[in-house]
Amino acid sequence: MRLVCAQLDVVFGDPAANMLVARQAMEANADADFIVFPEAFLTGYCVDSLAEAEAIAVPFSTACSLQDDVDRLGQTVVIGFLERDGDLLYNTAALLEPNVAPRRYRKTHLPCMGIDRFVKAGDELPVFETRFGKVGILICFDQRPPEATRSLALRGIDLLVLPTNWPEGAETSAEYMPSARAAENKIFVATCNRAGSEAGFNFIGRSKIVAQTGHIIASADREACFISADLDLALARQKRTVNVPGKYEIDIIGCRRPELY
Repeated sequence: MRLVCAQLDVVFGDPAANMLVARQAMEANADADFIVFPEAFLTGYCVDSLAEAEAIAVPFSTACSLQDDVDRLGQTVVIGFLERDGDLLYNTAALLEPNVAPRRYRKTHLPCMGIDRFVKAGDELPVFETRFGKVGILICFDQRPPEATRSLALRGIDLLVLPTNWPEGAETSAEYMPSARAAENKIFVATCNRAGSEAGFNFIGRSKIVAQTGHIIASADREACFISADLDLALARQKRTVNVPGKYEIDIIGCRRPELY
């Protein structure tokens, strides 16, 4: 599976412009099987009031308008946006897969910043069955509590996808945590941050694709770019590492002792 992270800038409050950029990115990466876009990519993130958040929020159907392109190009896409559902707002990532009904994940762990001050927390950590394997989606700050990733790993995910909006000051989250989450669960991790600035916040980029060993396969700097890697997700299903049979073996999941936790 060829995975691409689209580390791009966002036009605040202009879903049509951002949707056009998404379509152009999909066309430019026609050989990709799976493309990840940043958190809140269709809408922007930095607001100071509920009224500002409500003004830029869009229904789930807006993200679903990419479905025709997904079907035509045969690409699976994860794309973030501020979702309006009736009177409620959510920080949402849509999962669009060819010839499959659109699905979504709503951010479950909310920091005190940007749109997350005004949204309702999601209450599910779904595992998505895809044509490539089992995929989990978390959004930005969801990475910080290790239990979120671990619970998905215990339910068999091969790949964790993490759309983010990491600003200056979030370097630890960008540089170290993706490798830690990958290695401690033996899963692939793909983080996709945004580039550029918004409302005085400068975003640091540093998107990464990380192997199930924790080693970084592909990474970005601060500027807008695409990074890609070819992944064999079956490797994430081999939780036992055997260096010397019977003498030097590690089972990162089997060694757990939940009765002590």
